[in-house]
Amino acid sequence: MTDYKHTLNLPETDFPMRGNLPKREPERLKQWAQMDLYGQLRQAGKGRERFILHDGPPYANGNLHLGHALNKILKDIIVKSKTLSGYDAPYVPGWDCHGLPIEHKIETLHGKSLDADKARGLCREYAQEQVEGQKGEFVRLGVLADWDNPYLTMNFANEANEIRALGKMVEAGYVFKGLKPVNWCFDCGSALAEAEVEYKDKQSATLDVAFTAADPDKVAAAFGLAALDKPIQIVIWTTTAWTIPANQALNVHPEFTYALVETDDRVLILAEELVESCLQRYGREGHLLATAQGAALEHLAFRHPLADVDPGYDRVSPVYLADYVELGAGTGIVHSAPAYGEDDFVTCRHYGMAFDDIRNPVQSNGVYADDLPLFGGLMIWKANPKIIEALSEAGQLLVSENISHSYMHCWRHKTPVIYRATAQWFVGMDIPDGEGLTLRQRALDAIEQTQFYPDWGKARLRGMIENRPDWCISRQRNWGVPIPFFLHKATGELHPNTLGLLEQVAQNVEQSGIDVWFKLSAEDLLGDEAKDYDKVTDTLDVWFDSGTTHWHVMRGSHPMGHDNGPRADLYLEGSDQHRGWFHSSLLTGCAIDGHAPYRSLLTHGFTVDEKGFKMSKSLGNTIVPQEVTDKLGADILRLWVASTDFSGEMAVSQQILQRTADVYRRIRNTSRFLLSNLNGFDPAQDALAPEAMLPLDRWIVDAALQLQQKVVSAYDQYRFLDVYQQVHHFCVSELGGFYLDIIKDRQYTTQTNSQARRSCQTALYHVAEALVHWIAPILSFTAEEINEHLPGQRSPSIFLGQWYNGLFPLADDAALNREFWPRLLAAKAAVNKCLEDARNEKLIKASLSAEVTLYVDDVLKADLARLDDELRFVLLTSGATLRPLNEAPADARETELDGMKVVVAASQAPKCERCWHHREDVGQHVEHPDLCGRCVSNLPDGAGEIRRYA
Repeated sequence: MTDYKHTLNLPETDFPMRGNLPKREPERLKQWAQMDLYGQLRQAGKGRERFILHDGPPYANGNLHLGHALNKILKDIIVKSKTLSGYDAPYVPGWDCHGLPIEHKIETLHGKSLDADKARGLCREYAQEQVEGQKGEFVRLGVLADWDNPYLTMNFANEANEIRALGKMVEAGYVFKGLKPVNWCFDCGSALAEAEVEYKDKQSATLDVAFTAADPDKVAAAFGLAALDKPIQIVIWTTTAWTIPANQALNVHPEFTYALVETDDRVLILAEELVESCLQRYGREGHLLATAQGAALEHLAFRHPLADVDPGYDRVSPVYLADYVELGAGTGIVHSAPAYGEDDFVTCRHYGMAFDDIRNPVQSNGVYADDLPLFGGLMIWKANPKIIEALSEAGQLLVSENISHSYMHCWRHKTPVIYRATAQWFVGMDIPDGEGLTLRQRALDAIEQTQFYPDWGKARLRGMIENRPDWCISRQRNWGVPIPFFLHKATGELHPNTLGLLEQVAQNVEQSGIDVWFKLSAEDLLGDEAKDYDKVTDTLDVWFDSGTTHWHVMRGSHPMGHDNGPRADLYLEGSDQHRGWFHSSLLTGCAIDGHAPYRSLLTHGFTVDEKGFKMSKSLGNTIVPQEVTDKLGADILRLWVASTDFSGEMAVSQQILQRTADVYRRIRNTSRFLLSNLNGFDPAQDALAPEAMLPLDRWIVDAALQLQQKVVSAYDQYRFLDVYQQVHHFCVSELGGFYLDIIKDRQYTTQTNSQARRSCQTALYHVAEALVHWIAPILSFTAEEINEHLPGQRSPSIFLGQWYNGLFPLADDAALNREFWPRLLAAKAAVNKCLEDARNEKLIKASLSAEVTLYVDDVLKADLARLDDELRFVLLTSGATLRPLNEAPADARETELDGMKVVVAASQAPKCERCWHHREDVGQHVEHPDLCGRCVSNLPDGAGEIRRYA
């Protein structure tokens, strides 16, 4: 028997089957660095339309977690896809470097007694170390960025321009100093931003506390009654016993109905709807004397419940009307301690309470001031039971119960926080500007002009802006950009040249960093005026740092070339940033420029395990990105990101990553098949014109063209899951399940330079070129590797090109048009099922050992007959015959396709040793008795086989 292997065009490629990504990816990173790929991209992009994705700075503290990796990979996919779409898409990574976590870390490492200057220096050094560590981890993920020149909020120029941004907001009239309750953490010793507060369950004691009427006759009259012979008491319900010593008012709803209820020893005022539940809670019986609207109780006065215990509490609390009073749990009456509640504060100020009159006995460390009667010097949480005991002894505690309820906690220390009135600097939400618009209204208008991905982000951000209080921008810390103000000692007013002084300080900071402010004395800047002014030592909220990057980065350290305020095309962060970076950037952008600093917002969800549980070290379900890249490779992690719906929670586990790796292998193996069958193909010499190609080959190129349009559109709309699904389906279905199987015979057995083979290779080349570009934004390392193995002239990097433009459509008048091929695929799938059943029944060994007879209706026959004898090549059988459906024998196999039945029979013809088809003419060729006539013609000295369709 002659060996004809050398006459076949067998596949061959150096592209390895195994990705070995953990080893190859670092080598690729070195190559990108050596060739300065990012710099080449900027050079190539000159003059193109720009696309700006502005990076929300991660905090410079600790190793990256999976959320960091998810975020940066999403950004990288977008930037790369925009580059391939022909944009100049620079990507400048950034880091948030100031703030409490770093300061707290330095205190932990070096103690709290450090000199302030020394502490700031250590904070800066620590932040720089963290930046370098995180940078290396981001680079390992394959993220292309300006890593040699990132922005850091602690760079001197950024710190200086942040002060200038503050100056712009002062100039616009939005910044003011005021006493107001803010989120306060005792462990931080500072105010917290809204984004720094989380809610967890907390055990608290509830209190129903009675306040006795100071003038009972007036109270009776408000209910339309004469004097009563029992004391009249109004009852409040609270979960914060520690606020009772600071009580200064009582709130009722003006439209609720309140009842005067007589019990055995006193008359109680309760919301009418809650009388029954309250009496049951108190274990008392009572009967209704009268009712009155809440508005009738306005200004009635009640004594503090501890007035008879200590003369320091001998004061009255007036009734104020408030719409925020609810009829849920409680009594329908709210006790008001304006220093410790936003609503309380606003209501008391509305009724004329002066700032100086607001009682604020809780100090910054959570301990009552020493001069507070009964409880001075106690930590408020330890004082709670003592306050309850004192109220009980006074006979003013009706009942106390323990409950578990959701309560504010510091996101760093995980400890309860309180509202606490402090003198702070605020950005006013409702101060009209020169055009009569408030910052709130400007921000709401800007939201309407912003595109949201997904859509629900709009309602979420809008709701937060509509309901948020003024923004407290001051902190009492060392490691932060200063608020370089001077206040007049007598009037408390800002220095009249504040804007000039801010610029002067900014110039100094630009040269020497924020330390210069703390070293400068008032005399250095004010001269003889210094004796009249106090120097402010507060620092700016870190959300002001990151929220003003549109100012100190986009038109500062990394100018984007925009007039009237820079506007990024996209901000992309996790869903928590609706109350964080998206939020602060919106407010500062509207305050400074009158519009949002972004045109669109993309929000991604958080990672959970495959059971939907939040990832945590205690549950042992965390996935560390470094471990994934070390074990599977960054491309697997990148493919997982693309394979998930990032608009919601994103499930990940070792099992999910393994399944992702399986999909990766399918895409890699498909690419390897394409490359191996392009062996010996030079597109410049061997590629055929579309009109010279076989219909099957023209169809797969057209299918790739249609898919490319969908892929590019999906990238443009940030629908990476669609890209993943469509490309994977194309590899599995149109390519792996149909085209690649069919063309093996033609590719391997026809003559090397025949039209049949070159047509096939031309199609494979076009498909491979398109495919490598589709996957490049996601599987960046693998795409670069494929690109190097493709024939023809190659650019140094796939990212220096654009989407492949060599695809072409089927002609409108093509006989085998777009409508024909899906019908053929369906017919082949039906026949495949019959062949598989026949194999399982041991009727045939392989599809090429079978001959099939298709009994089909007239419509299907007209389609399949177009392929003539080449139908057998499509079905991968040694014979294929068409017969009318009504002639189908009783044992014909039913198919899932209407209008077709199939008979499968084992071919009785001998097998060709070269193409493995069973043909009657095998043995009839004297010089080549083991070959069929087709293979004889395909030998190097033969006439060559003519293929017309497939």
